Amino acid sequence: MQNETSFTVGKQHLNKGQADQGLEDVGNNGAASGPETKKRRVEGSSGALTATSSDLYLDTINRHMLDFDFEKVCSVSLSNLNVYACLVCGKYFQGRGRQSHAYFHSLHEDHHVFINLHTLKVYVLPDGYEVKDSSLNDIKYVLHPTFTEDQVARLDQNIKHSYDLNNKKYLPGFVGLNNVKANDYVNIIIQALAHIPPLRDYFILQNFNHRSELVQRFSTLVRKIWNPRAFKGQVSPHELLQEISNASDKRFKLAEQSDPVEFLSWFLNALHKDLGGTRKRDSSIIYKIFQGELKLEQQSVIVKEKADEEERLLFDFDREIRTTTNPFLYLTLDLPPPPLFQDEVEKNIIPQVSLNTILTKFDGRSSQESGGMLRRYHLKRLPNYLVFHIKRFTKNNWAAEKNPTIVNFPIKNIDMREYLEDPDTDIGTFYDLIANICHEGKPGKGNGIYKVHVQHRGKDQWYQIQDLIVEEINAQMIFLSESYIQIWEKKRQTSL
Repeated sequence: MQNETSFTVGKQHLNKGQADQGLEDVGNNGAASGPETKKRRVEGSSGALTATSSDLYLDTINRHMLDFDFEKVCSVSLSNLNVYACLVCGKYFQGRGRQSHAYFHSLHEDHHVFINLHTLKVYVLPDGYEVKDSSLNDIKYVLHPTFTEDQVARLDQNIKHSYDLNNKKYLPGFVGLNNVKANDYVNIIIQALAHIPPLRDYFILQNFNHRSELVQRFSTLVRKIWNPRAFKGQVSPHELLQEISNASDKRFKLAEQSDPVEFLSWFLNALHKDLGGTRKRDSSIIYKIFQGELKLEQQSVIVKEKADEEERLLFDFDREIRTTTNPFLYLTLDLPPPPLFQDEVEKNIIPQVSLNTILTKFDGRSSQESGGMLRRYHLKRLPNYLVFHIKRFTKNNWAAEKNPTIVNFPIKNIDMREYLEDPDTDIGTFYDLIANICHEGKPGKGNGIYKVHVQHRGKDQWYQIQDLIVEEINAQMIFLSESYIQIWEKKRQTSL
């Protein structure tokens, strides 16, 4: 049945003089395709060909059927070359020539308006002429959202809700992502990255036509998340998920939950490489945002008789200490082991630890033993955005285990100065939390769920997002979650 809203939109624009707009014939040397078409043409006073509203078939477009989030392949041939979307039913077809799937669809289903998913040009089939009409601009924008620098600069301050085709309100930037099968581990990483201003702005404003499919699809998804003129108040990451599976050689799949930390590490490095990044500092936007440096000191362990645990972790300065400087994109923080034996009362007490306590790993003094080596770490350079991986899961020979310890942390103003080897008052050492990813449930693939907390800066309001569910959350509730990944933003220094 014809959609009434779409009919009204098409008619409104046509009544504003659009019927007087010249049409560019592009098929069959400018001639009509045949008597089977419904196209009627009249000759104006100037002798130019003009079209009535039924000529353009714009009143048959059904915007409620349009969904441009899925992979752009022909529904018949599965080819991704020269694909068009039928603006009546939303299906994808290859080509528009006389032998094409789109051409036959227009004849068999009486659907006549098609848009090229790459060029955004709209054609009427089977006639083959292009339609240039301002009433189609909203469809083109949903297919490929674009922003000016001024609009991007105001994204974080926007507190105005938008409305989708069903008149349901949503807040641009804080929309749900479909969990196609088991991709919640991807969704929360994408949501977190889409709220890092320099990364978001870069992927919204830059032209990536000559970059990899992974870069292009991530850019498109970020634009859609922040789209203020969407047809629906949620987005499907299907296109990006397909490319992630391809680019990772099926390491990350749609139908199988994976570790968000492993995915984040792979994704950042893949984007860095595809953007032309090298091993050099600041060679891509990824390194400019996330890369820091730490000093690692290592020494082999020599077992000493009658040495207690504290003495075992002391470096022997009479033996060689190997020192290296390594770049990092995130820091792994180790949780203290939970109590092994608990009585009935203790089982109801959740162990807690402060963020500062687990950060002492990087103070240059604390040592850890692993694989017969003593190691200690000291930060040499802090990145603009600091990512913490709170190591919550471990594996043994039988099963995966989860450490339930709650990490206590401030939302704002953590000071990283004491973990720097050479503190410098000019570089800034204070950070504010901008994203918190947590895990709920049991360990193991598919046994738990991931959620992400992100902040709306203009409203100073935190949101909890789990796939399609977006809801406000009090900042105090974030502390109670089992944090797994955190992203912190370096504060700008203000002159006195």
